[in-house]
Amino acid sequence: MLSALKTWYRNGGSTHPIASMREVVTLRAIASVVIAAAVLKALTTSPHPGLHGTGLAVLIATVGFVVTVGGGFIAASSPSKRIGEPEMFLLVMAMTAASVADDLLQHNASWQTGPYFVAVVAALRFGRVSGPVTLAIADGALLIVAGIKDALPATASLLILGTLPWFLVLRLLRHVRAQHEALELSSVAEARAQVAAERGRIARELHDVLAHSLSALALHLESTRLLAHEKDVDRELARALDTAHHLAASGLDEARQAVAAARGDEMPGPDRLAALVDGFSEQSALPVSLEVSGKPRDLPPDARLAVYRTAQEALTNVRRHAVPDAVDVRLDYHDDATVLVVEDRAAAPTPHLAPASETGGGYGLVGMRERAELLGGSLLAAPTPHGFRVELRIPSFDGHGSGS
Repeated sequence: MLSALKTWYRNGGSTHPIASMREVVTLRAIASVVIAAAVLKALTTSPHPGLHGTGLAVLIATVGFVVTVGGGFIAASSPSKRIGEPEMFLLVMAMTAASVADDLLQHNASWQTGPYFVAVVAALRFGRVSGPVTLAIADGALLIVAGIKDALPATASLLILGTLPWFLVLRLLRHVRAQHEALELSSVAEARAQVAAERGRIARELHDVLAHSLSALALHLESTRLLAHEKDVDRELARALDTAHHLAASGLDEARQAVAAARGDEMPGPDRLAALVDGFSEQSALPVSLEVSGKPRDLPPDARLAVYRTAQEALTNVRRHAVPDAVDVRLDYHDDATVLVVEDRAAAPTPHLAPASETGGGYGLVGMRERAELLGGSLLAAPTPHGFRVELRIPSFDGHGSGS
């Protein structure tokens, strides 16, 4: 029971738009103390609650008071989506009725607590117009009863000097909190706008500097390549120029992709593997196979990019450091992970040079491994009896983009 009470104090109402968790806990603690004091006063005030005659009526009124006032305040400090204004209005009217009953049956007890709770609930849970209207209806009922009992001055003083200031102060606090939350949201939006602007600036710089240089290089290599073919130069030299031109053009395409990524555009992913494999096969004159198994699924942008970049870097390492007869690229969609394997094979065992990353240069395996670890995955890269194998494993992701 104590655990349930502790959970209620801590968790109930933490998403209320006008109060933080700490404020809700404080309000509920104060309300609990006040209600407990009201009950103690009712038990020690004449006529006393009992099981017969007037005592039974007093007992019923007291229980009704506690239930309606406590329930109304619990509802007031709970998330607004659970209970709407119509239900809250009925609770406020029940609280008012319970206060009136207590006033009629046990005037010297703590029935005055009820109007304070009505003011608090009206301030916390009703709108700009509905709040004052609700409070006016509840206070009007109390004033009518007070007029019948010839206690109008005392009740009016209680409402005007007691409950009305509570209502106004809590409405003011609600307004201040709403402004504070709006300011926080504005600050977050401004920070995001600044980040977007900086990314745009970096993207423009990349485009103006890197893309421009690569474009000039590609054009120069193209003219050199055509000149070499016209002059009928050595075939190996012509092939090297063809490869250099293709690499410059590919680099230009990659630079444009990087600019697009910096601008927040969609980044390359598994759907681009076929084009990547075809381009590599054409450049290297090697047979390259691509196999996809399992049911393809959407991956978060970072995971999509990791799959593509890992395949790209693994193929680049094959061209730089291996002498294979064939290359296999396989993408497997398992239930718990997405696995990419790039493996080169030679007919006879051949020494495989260390990738650039292992000797201190280039992006290489270090970059691939960092991408995998940031996604909660892993990257294995090791020689095989007939070549080299790179395996990227990324855990499956739920709908929020986090690893399962």
